[in-house]
Order: sequence, then structure tokens, then C-alpha cells
Amino acid sequence: MFKYNSHRQKSKRPVGHLLILSLLIVVHYAFGFDFDRLQKTLISKFGSSSVKMLQEWKVLLSDPKTQSDPDKLKSVNDFFNRRINFSDDTVVWGKTDYWATPLETIGKNAGDCEDFVIAKYFSLKDMGMPIQKLRLTYVKAKIGGPNSNITQAHMVLAYYATPDAEPLVLDNLISDIRPASRRPDLIPVFSFNSDGIWAAGATGASSGSVDRLSKWKELVSRMQAEGFE
Repeated sequence: MFKYNSHRQKSKRPVGHLLILSLLIVVHYAFGFDFDRLQKTLISKFGSSSVKMLQEWKVLLSDPKTQSDPDKLKSVNDFFNRRINFSDDTVVWGKTDYWATPLETIGKNAGDCEDFVIAKYFSLKDMGMPIQKLRLTYVKAKIGGPNSNITQAHMVLAYYATPDAEPLVLDNLISDIRPASRRPDLIPVFSFNSDGIWAAGATGASSGSVDRLSKWKELVSRMQAEGFE
């Protein structure tokens, strides 16, 4: 389930100058997004009601890059699961299928499963998580439990500590992060990240470029226009 393979010199500068320089480096590294621009875009599109959440997200992303992977996964998963309301695209956007940017999800304070996964993926990426460890994964979710014959299209975020490790599943429908073996209600269909696309259970190289997903290309384009780097 969810398988894949990846592939001193002494300084003469005053101590104060070194401290300021190091702080500037940390700030730049922590905030890979142009938050001033993001805030202006947020206010222009959605008003000022979501600015507080944007600032809270900025604080989340500024957590030390040395933070362990499990801690990053938990903080990001909790942040969006607790703050964003689940709602269908037809209700939020008046469209049958729309992939919202993290800023749009924060602005609307609502989104469907894909929007949760996209926001979590880009948050973890900005926090220094290698994208090779992350997969946006389409699944068939069994409605009513693992023995049900009724399924519904769903998306989760899968995390692989190593290429051959059992993945952990981040899902907006449940609060805790569980290994795939404890999610028998999910049947993988295919997965992808910024590097490529994989069929369910596929190993080795990706089966194609993520650019084949038109909604992904549109999403990245809109994110860049908003201020995401």
C-alpha cells in the first residue's frame, strides 16, 4: 500500500554583526513565502478577517528547521484540521472541482480534502521537508468502514520516512496521523508530488511529469501570482 522508491577561518567581524547576519539568514530561510505580498493579496480578495490566521500560519512555518519530522507533521496536520472547515467545492467556490491555493483556503476558512492536502504539502515543504518524503495521494475511501462496498473519491497526504518505509497518512477526516496499515478503509489510486506521478503500488521512477495534471499547473501558477516562491 502506498509504495514507492526514490532516489575555519577566524572572522574579524564584530560579534554583533554576526548575530544580526545569522538572524537575517534564519528569517529568510524560515519565510520562503513573501508574506507581505500574501497578506495584501488576502485582504484584496477576502477582506481582513483571515489576516490573523495568515499570521498564525507564518508563525507555524517559522518553527526551527531542526524540528523532527514527526513534530512537523503533527503541527501542520493539527493546524489545518483544527482551523479549516471542511466543505465541498460547489459550496465554497461554486465549481465541481477546484484546487485552492493555501492562501485561498485560509481566505475562505474552508476547503475540501484536496485543499487540506495542498496546504499541508506546501507548508511542510517550506519547513524544510524533502518533497521525496511526501505524496499527495488519491484514494477510494470506503464509506462506513473497511468492510464497506461503498467508496468515495478522497485525497490524503502520505509521508515516507524512508523510500521503503510504511507511510504515515495525514487526513482531514481524522485528527491523528496513522500508518497506512491502520487505514484499511483507504484504497490507493495514484499519487504525485512536485517531482512526478506514480500509479498505486508502483516502484522506481515516476510514470510521468506532474505537469500532466492540468489542475496542478494552474494551482502553481496561481500560487506564484499570489506571492509564493
